[in-house]
Amino acid sequence: MSETDTFKDQPQKAPSLLRNYISFAGLTIIVAALTSFLLLVLLEFSGGYENPYSDLVTYILVPSVMGFGVFIALIGMLWERRRRRGQHADEIGRYPVLDFNDPKRRRNVITLMCIVFVFLFLTTFGSYRAFEYTESVTFCGQACHSVMKPEFVAYQASPHAKVRCVECHVGSGPGAYVEAKFNGMHQLYGVVTGHYKRPVETPVANMRGATETCEKCHWSEKYNGDQIKVFNHYEYDEKNSLNQTRMLIHVGGGSAEAGPVGGIHWHMNVANQIDFIASDRQRQVIPWVRMKDRDGNVVEYRTADYKATEAEVESSAKRRMDCIDCHSRPAHQYLTPNQTVDRSFDAGRLDLNMPYLKLKAVELLSQQYENNDQAMAAIASGIADYYHANYPQIPEASVQSAIAELQHSYQTYFFPEMKTDWKASPNNIGHYNAQGCFRCHDGQHFASNGRVIRNDCNVCHATLDQSFNGKTITAQNGMFQHPVNLGDKNTYQCAACHKGDKTFVHPLRIGDISKFQCADCHKGGPKVDLNSLGSELPTLH
Repeated sequence: MSETDTFKDQPQKAPSLLRNYISFAGLTIIVAALTSFLLLVLLEFSGGYENPYSDLVTYILVPSVMGFGVFIALIGMLWERRRRRGQHADEIGRYPVLDFNDPKRRRNVITLMCIVFVFLFLTTFGSYRAFEYTESVTFCGQACHSVMKPEFVAYQASPHAKVRCVECHVGSGPGAYVEAKFNGMHQLYGVVTGHYKRPVETPVANMRGATETCEKCHWSEKYNGDQIKVFNHYEYDEKNSLNQTRMLIHVGGGSAEAGPVGGIHWHMNVANQIDFIASDRQRQVIPWVRMKDRDGNVVEYRTADYKATEAEVESSAKRRMDCIDCHSRPAHQYLTPNQTVDRSFDAGRLDLNMPYLKLKAVELLSQQYENNDQAMAAIASGIADYYHANYPQIPEASVQSAIAELQHSYQTYFFPEMKTDWKASPNNIGHYNAQGCFRCHDGQHFASNGRVIRNDCNVCHATLDQSFNGKTITAQNGMFQHPVNLGDKNTYQCAACHKGDKTFVHPLRIGDISKFQCADCHKGGPKVDLNSLGSELPTLH
């Protein structure tokens, strides 16, 4: 007697619990999702399909749909089991007996194992790709395109454009990943409902410390010494005249083992330790500072208007100073209109021979627009109309080239829909357009023993020479000479006048500077002595 004859007389198996409309619908969803998944994976490996949302669909959306189909099929099976139990109790079979002597059951088990293997392989591969995608720059910058567009575009133009977002914003380890994804759920809700802030707030409070981010690549103990930096500023005059300043930046270092402790990197918390209290979210107002040097000496400084008691100071949230307190925009820099145009001149993308181009370009970039389309149209018409009317001899190619460059610059650093620009995201490197160093080094932070946090410029940099309209002067004692004789310059802060755009506030409060030219007063010398100008000053003075 054969094996087949042995099992002929066995009772017939009850129909599968999947035989119901609900489970059938679930199986249909599973098959459709699996087919879509395989097709999308094939397209990905063939390289014929590129889209920032492709991985989101392939490894998150489609598997989620497949999981939903499995859930529906199981619901149908439970419903069918309950239905059969109510009608015919004998139709509910017992658990199957794994008898590998039965060829049919042996084939079923082998088939089931193959299906499970394929399913586990696809699940593992898909899970890894889903994890990889959620850690990618594409996911961070383009999945929520309209919300994160300013950060993503500025990031691509930054010195850290090759560093993934998660390296700074998430960090390493499973705890950081889980925390970031739970926070992302809240952000996703905001995107879906439209309830998110414009501009998107900088994650100042929950940014990981520099030891977990910056110092993964940068060597904090390294002695950098002095570095020469050249600053180019183009005037608003007819010739777009170049004013150039060469400075020796005292970067220094913070580790006595690596070199002399001093310069800007004295603040690195290697040999010294700086703590401070900020009274605003963006840490632009710092009324209290505590310094501990390498010998263990502690000094506390505060401004005159900071009246907190010792108990209140003790209970206040304190911040240990690190890299990002100065390098506040390391990967998402929004240049001011002045900086944008100056860089375009330096790169040769704007023609210096176009009269008053700096003046007109900054004026157009500084305007408030409702959206990007309005800005593009205003820049195009503003440049074209101005030069066609006033300088028709300028080649049309130069005019169109200037329009294209300014439009590109605007789309890189200005985002009216999200209300994002340099004013919303101050950069604390230096002190030209934002308080920066002067948040502490303003000469107004005093200790109880009379010591003051110095605002001596030469501590951080020394001016080598300056040029004004082609005339070069050598700096005296390394001190910067302002084109306008301001008297005691230590009583001024650069950002009090230099706003980064055409809304420059002159120290003399002469009103709307667009009504006259800088060259009306600035005759090209190293300084302008206001007392000697007399009647030469504009009538707005």
